[in-house]
Amino acid sequence: MKALAYVLEAFKEPLIAREIVIPELEAGQVLVKIKAAGVCGSDLHIWQGEDPRARLPMILGHEGVGEVAGIKGRKLTVEGEELKEGDLIFWNRGVSCGHCYYCAVLQEASLCPNRVVQGINISCSEPPYLNGCYAEYIILQAGADIFRVPAGIDPAVLVAASCSGATAAHGFDLARPEPGDTVVVIGPGPLGLFAVAFARSYGATNVVVSGGSKARLEMGREFGATVTLDRHAVPKEERRQIILGLTYGRGADLVVEAAGNAAALQEAITLARPGGTVLSIGFSQPGGTFAFDGYQHLARRNIRLQGVWVSDTRHVYRAMAMILTQPGLFAGMITHRFPLTRVNEALRVMASKEAVKAVLVP
Repeated sequence: MKALAYVLEAFKEPLIAREIVIPELEAGQVLVKIKAAGVCGSDLHIWQGEDPRARLPMILGHEGVGEVAGIKGRKLTVEGEELKEGDLIFWNRGVSCGHCYYCAVLQEASLCPNRVVQGINISCSEPPYLNGCYAEYIILQAGADIFRVPAGIDPAVLVAASCSGATAAHGFDLARPEPGDTVVVIGPGPLGLFAVAFARSYGATNVVVSGGSKARLEMGREFGATVTLDRHAVPKEERRQIILGLTYGRGADLVVEAAGNAAALQEAITLARPGGTVLSIGFSQPGGTFAFDGYQHLARRNIRLQGVWVSDTRHVYRAMAMILTQPGLFAGMITHRFPLTRVNEALRVMASKEAVKAVLVP
């Protein structure tokens, strides 16, 4: 039996259709028929050759929901349910070793140096070959943490929970707003929209979203933003003054950088109040550097600058739970759906920012 997959063989070149023989499963592996695959901003960075983790040739796609087509041995979900063929499932995209210093001592599995992510750092030339979601089937690693999807949920709505949603959840695990706080989110893509939803769920009163797309800013309002700032129409200093005006001259309690570039992080530091927090969730690849004054910008203002790297199963669980409370809202994030055969078009609309979220529905 063979599976159609779209393979990245050269950076910045179209993905190529390939048929890959489905190998026999090894103990603990699960063969999944893809029902929806998210086209993530990280996929664009890999395609463009900007992510040092990429291993060519590879099948892109680390956000997926699918139907169990085969299991080798007994496999349980994180809730202790035994998986069976035909189950609709969702999974944590990363598999950590569980035994290194970061996993076993710090319990920070996202920092595991042995962490593998199908669709990001495994080539399709390595077993089990079907190592990404831009395909008809994927074979999940034996150590993958799996969730059963409730009946009646559109698989496409859940895909972003495994990356954007989980990364945002990780960030808010590390720095949560208090009820009544002012939160600023820079970058209204899927990551920023999840940040808005989490900020509101923790009780933030003012949630300001800054970005350059009118459509995305409007979506930010739908997700709970109380103020939106178009960076093309509102200059940088004016944005700062607006935030100072909302906070009696203090600045934001929490600023979330969700854009993944140096300019956004540089601005974020200037918008936080003394004693406030800057949460950087946007960098999944190198995004440039900037200079700042350690005394004036950081120490003198007692700013907490918190980086966030990927996520763990706990965060995937929280992102999934967030979506399941209001699936109609998160369905609105999906602006484009494509069959697998139009994957290159899906990458194009994401690169041009025509799409907020594109999903492949094989």
